[in-house]
Parts: sequence; structure tokens; C-alpha cells
Amino acid sequence: MTAHSKALLQIHFCVVLWGLTAILGKMISLPAMALVWWRMLLVSGLVLLLPRVWRSLRALPPRLIAIYAGIGWLVALHWLSFYAAVKLANASIAATSMALCPIFLAVIEPWVAGRALNPRELTLGLFVLPGVVLVVGATPEGMQMGLLVGVVSALLASLFAAFNKRYVHAADALSVTAIELGAGTVLLTLLAPLLPHDGAAFPLPDLRDTVLLLVLALGCTLLPFSLSLVALRHISTFTAQLAINLEPVYAIVLAALLFGEQRQLDVYFYLGVAIIIAAVLLQPLWERRR
Repeated sequence: MTAHSKALLQIHFCVVLWGLTAILGKMISLPAMALVWWRMLLVSGLVLLLPRVWRSLRALPPRLIAIYAGIGWLVALHWLSFYAAVKLANASIAATSMALCPIFLAVIEPWVAGRALNPRELTLGLFVLPGVVLVVGATPEGMQMGLLVGVVSALLASLFAAFNKRYVHAADALSVTAIELGAGTVLLTLLAPLLPHDGAAFPLPDLRDTVLLLVLALGCTLLPFSLSLVALRHISTFTAQLAINLEPVYAIVLAALLFGEQRQLDVYFYLGVAIIIAAVLLQPLWERRR
């Protein structure tokens, strides 16, 4: 198996795990800020227990640590807005909004990488637009704010993915994870007093939420986050993001089974999702023909 094929399998496995994040976000009773803070704290704390991570961190130049910390801030804001979209709307809408990433990436990644715009990537990104129009039009009025916050989350995710791709080769994947999620935890700790909240900014989770947070932190964050960094060394950010567009499929199916969300959304919403997912299938076929 080639490194490229292995990377594709790795990124698709990550997508399956990421498809569960919206579901877990719906199941966990904590508000979005506390949920993301605990998620990042648990993952960064667990990674920092590994001696190899500390050895790697000591070898990194301060400039690179600062870059990874900045990327970690983008991760924190992306997750915060994503789970806010879950709470404001539902898991299906929050996951579907992430399919806008290819449109943003088609413009953002060339800018970050210092290369010309790729007409093929722009075309595939625009192919998503009719699906987005259908999804927006079919979103219930009370959930439109959640969709808007989800779009912001998609923009932040695109920035994070583009910068991660540029600097992913410079350090060990676990060390990058520790820096990025540790920096994100610090950012949220500083932001919490400035944002409105009821009671404690970071309430202690009950037993049920603790178990779900551990599943979210270990199975749906630490494992896919580190594995995706490895995969990005052999595939483009755009290819990875198109694969990640399959995430709404898993999220929507699970949300329908667990929460009955299909009763909240009509056929036009699902038609829009189908058009968006078709772009995922079109990209590898287009690449093969070339």
C-alpha cells in the first residue's frame, strides 16, 4: 500500500470518529464553552503525560511553538462555534455546515501556501453551493442562528486546516497536539470571564457527562487529531477536507436514530446534503481522469 493510499484510509477513519462529535455534543449537558474547555484540557493533559512529548517539545524552537499555539487558538474557536451551533440548532445542521470548508479552503489554502488558485478546487468548491442553498432554505427559522454560527465554525476550521498543512511536517504529531490543544485551553480560560454564562464558567460534569467527555476526548479527539496530522503529510488539505465532508452523513444518520431529528428537517435539507456529499465522490474521480 502506498503512503498516499494509507493516508486516505487514515483520514476516512478519522471522519468516522469525527462524525460522532456532534452526537456527543448533543448528549453532553454542559454548555458549549465548558464542553470544549474540558475536551481540550483532558486531551492536552493526557498527551503531556508522555515523556516522548516533553523530549520533543524541548527540541522545538520558540517560533514554531508560537505558530502551533496560534493554530491551537483557531482550533478552540472552531470547536466553540461548532458546539454552539449544535446547541442553537441540532447535530445535523452543525455537521452539515462544515461542508462549506472546501469553498473556504479553495481560497484560503493557496493564500497560506503562497501558490496560485487552483481552478479545479474552485470548481469543486462551487459545486457545493446549490446544496448549501437548499440546506439554508430548508433550515427552520428557529435554527438559522445555529446554521450561521456553523458557517463561522467552517471558516475557522478551514484556516486551522490550511495552517496545519503548512507546518505539520515540522514536529511530531503528538507534540503538535499537546501545544495546540494546550494553547486552546489557555485561550478559553482567559475568554470565559468575558463571556456571559450561568453559574460557574467551567462546571464540574456529572458522572454521565464525565464518561461521554472521556469518549469524546480519547476516541473522537486525541486519536483522530493525531492520526489526521500524520495523514496530512501525504495528501492535500483539500483532498482531506472533501473526505471530511462525509462527516455529516454519519452525524445525520446517528442524529435521526438517536434524537429523531429527521422530523425537524424536510426533504430539501437532505437533498442539499446529497449534493454536498456528491462533491466528495466527484473529486477522486476527477483526479483519476487527470
